[in-house]
Amino acid sequence: MDKKLLHGAHTALITPMKDRAVSYADLESLVARQLDAGISGVVPCGTTGESPTLSKQEHLQVIRETVTQVDGKIPVIAGTGANSTREAIHLTEEADKAGADGFLLVAPYYNKPSQEGLLAHFGSLAERTEKPIILYSIPSRCGIEISTSTVARLFEKYPHVCALKEAGGRSSKVSETVCALGDDFVTLSGDDGLTLPFMACGAKGVISVASNLVPSVVSRLVRLALEGDYEKARAVHLEHYQLFNDLFCEPNPVPVKTIMQSKGLISSAQVRLPLTPPSPQNSELLGKIAESLSL
Repeated sequence: MDKKLLHGAHTALITPMKDRAVSYADLESLVARQLDAGISGVVPCGTTGESPTLSKQEHLQVIRETVTQVDGKIPVIAGTGANSTREAIHLTEEADKAGADGFLLVAPYYNKPSQEGLLAHFGSLAERTEKPIILYSIPSRCGIEISTSTVARLFEKYPHVCALKEAGGRSSKVSETVCALGDDFVTLSGDDGLTLPFMACGAKGVISVASNLVPSVVSRLVRLALEGDYEKARAVHLEHYQLFNDLFCEPNPVPVKTIMQSKGLISSAQVRLPLTPPSPQNSELLGKIAESLSL
């Protein structure tokens, strides 16, 4: 796959659920809406897709259904990371067989491996596929950061480890990555509210939560930034910044699912324990947001 296909706005898909099971009918309509909106790519089974509480069978079936629905129109970057290297290898190999175009691999959580451990973990995965790999650094959830040095060592040894989803909240990390690895390596924002500043520092797009809800908005913001029209991109960013922020008033993906159900985009806002529905105060906030959105 051409690495330029990793540029743009990619949706970190929610996993719709109903009656305590995955709602594949809702997933089908969700993916169709993404395609109609001109999104650059979709990412099933990331954190937004509640991957930690999906069974392995559900996890792989969601990826298969997404691949089938997309039908080669845009890249499908499957979330196949885990804190167990053996489990991550299994998910990656099976998603590869299912036709995923690339893989999003989160840093192992809870184990807190050293940078050498991260190098060995991601290296083991890189040796199981030739398709593009996006590393996912999110210290707030994993307890560790994937260092720029580790990213550079992986990219040098495995050229298909060619991208980083940066969700550490620091534009300086984006600048550091771009300076160290050059323009041939793709950095993507992992936070909708930081997409514009990250792109100003050299990121090439975003893996977005908000685009589940407003794919056209996120696509336009990223397209304008990639074209260098930062004045118009800033206007889109500022107009929607409060929405980007409020989508995290509760643990992700609780808010975005709540609003999507309110707007009739999914039939249920159900999340899987240990996630729970929003508090009364945040339910009121999310209801007001839903009322204000014209979709």
